Amino acid sequence: MKKNAYICCPIKKRSILIMITRIFDILEQYRTTHRLNDALAIKTAAGKWTKYSGDEYLEYVTQISCGLLQLGFKRGDKIAMISNNRPAWNFFDMGMAQIGVVSVPIYPTISTVEYEHILTHAAPKMLILSDKLLLEKLRPLIEASTSIQHLYTFNQIEGEHNWKEIAMAGKDNAEKWMPQVQQIKDSIQPDDMFTIIYTSGTTGIPKGVMLSHNNLVTNVVNTSLRNYIPAGSRALSFLPISHIYERMMNYHFQYKGYSVYYAESLGAIMENIKEVKPHIFNTVPRLLERIYIGLVAKGKELKGIQKILFQNAIECAIKYNPRQKGSLWFRMQFWVAKKLIFPKWMDVLGGSVRIIVSGGAPLQTRLSHLFSAMGIDLLEGYGLTETSPVIAVSDLRKGLTKPGTVGHVLDGLDVKLADDGEILCKGYNIMLGYYNAPELTAQVIDQDGYFHTGDIGTFDSEGFLTITDRKKEIFKLSSGKYVTPQVIENKLKESFFVEQVIVIGENEKFASALIVPDFSQVHKWCFDKSVKFNNNNELLQREDVMEMFQQEVNQINKQLGNAEQIKRFRLIPDEWSSQTGELSPTLKLKRKFLLEKYAPLISEIYNKNE
Repeated sequence: MKKNAYICCPIKKRSILIMITRIFDILEQYRTTHRLNDALAIKTAAGKWTKYSGDEYLEYVTQISCGLLQLGFKRGDKIAMISNNRPAWNFFDMGMAQIGVVSVPIYPTISTVEYEHILTHAAPKMLILSDKLLLEKLRPLIEASTSIQHLYTFNQIEGEHNWKEIAMAGKDNAEKWMPQVQQIKDSIQPDDMFTIIYTSGTTGIPKGVMLSHNNLVTNVVNTSLRNYIPAGSRALSFLPISHIYERMMNYHFQYKGYSVYYAESLGAIMENIKEVKPHIFNTVPRLLERIYIGLVAKGKELKGIQKILFQNAIECAIKYNPRQKGSLWFRMQFWVAKKLIFPKWMDVLGGSVRIIVSGGAPLQTRLSHLFSAMGIDLLEGYGLTETSPVIAVSDLRKGLTKPGTVGHVLDGLDVKLADDGEILCKGYNIMLGYYNAPELTAQVIDQDGYFHTGDIGTFDSEGFLTITDRKKEIFKLSSGKYVTPQVIENKLKESFFVEQVIVIGENEKFASALIVPDFSQVHKWCFDKSVKFNNNNELLQREDVMEMFQQEVNQINKQLGNAEQIKRFRLIPDEWSSQTGELSPTLKLKRKFLLEKYAPLISEIYNKNE
């Protein structure tokens, strides 16, 4: 399919045919076809869910469009939003889109240096912030900005303009501005720029990815074809909506006619899952790993026959493969687990989950098996901001799923592998380019129109795509052997005692690792072994703790080739997060930052000071 080809999804509205070629076209379908009373919902400080119907959603969007015109905004102006997920974010997102104002969503957890770069580079005319803490952090940048003319907040903050003022202005002046809103909507074309999303900056300064309506709409429609969950279902949203992955899926949910519930915070996810009882949600592998670790830890506390049944259920779930029947003995054990144990695990996830979509990092195969055994389709998708984002994902229409892979390439995309295994993609999902950076665009989109992803992959005989590593992250040992760190890191994180890890060793004789322990699990181990300690720093110096971790590493080394094996490791007492700089907002390792931060320790590992 050509890049400028449009996917039009016709939806009947009485006798009118709605053609969805622009993101805001989804609104009419959402309002008229699905008629939801809880189209969007968020939990208030009082502990109750505030719900907005499809009609209320559209009404707020219209008010925002009119309110922005009242403030003097014109087509092509830019507005930056820095906020957690909330319905008001959607109101502005769609309200801007209807009048051709370009949205610039920014993560609420990046560094001041990154904020300064993005706000200077994008030059937004308005900035909308979520809360007082963020306002205080950014006030010096706001005051120094030459582009920001308007500042509004989502939360009510004394002395600051609130977003509802724009909605009220739009409501009061709707009669004046509605003809112009409709005129602009009618003139917007699918290939017009819709948003600028800045990459998370794992390898350097964030780049502004320009995406069109067509980029997002085609991704929404094509991914929705692979999703069997019917309209009227519930989705829980907790990944940052400023990221392309959660944002596209948010449109996907609306397009499919789901109610979208926003989680209170990352810390409240499990509680919100039990309240909302979602049928679908998006996540990253680390959350699923935590759920798995929690299940296993709970099983260890059981006694007698309950413990035996629980352990058998874990073993059955990890071995389960829907493509293989297994032995008679396995089928008998699985039947018992399905009747007695799996329903209790499902209750932890609200009891209604049918699909979990995982992205952003490699997913452990054992997790795919475990959730599949429970009756949940755990899908691993693949893509980048520059590809809007999905390139490949499992196809549930045809039962085309395979643990350890990211599924099949989306219909209509042209995807091939370069000689070195790099994944190249061409089609309707490829970005318009990097904002104000044509030279950077030319570096990643070749003359034939193929986007060079920077990821290494393979296709199997059935057409399933597997991602093996990032091209720039593969390193060579001094022996000339290549090491793919992501694969090793993912295996190391299978240990209950490993929270985070980075594999290092470029131009060195052997591979090593810096490991952040899962202290909750290590503390339990210490309790069981009667190991006493005063603090975590002291704990990590103990020989028995080091020996325990060495045994964990040895188990993983047995699965690796000689060049890949971890010969040395060091335990890190620090917590890695996006706030402290070690992780991107989507929880990817910032390798350059980590190598610089722990340079002295790395030198000590390789005896560089001797």
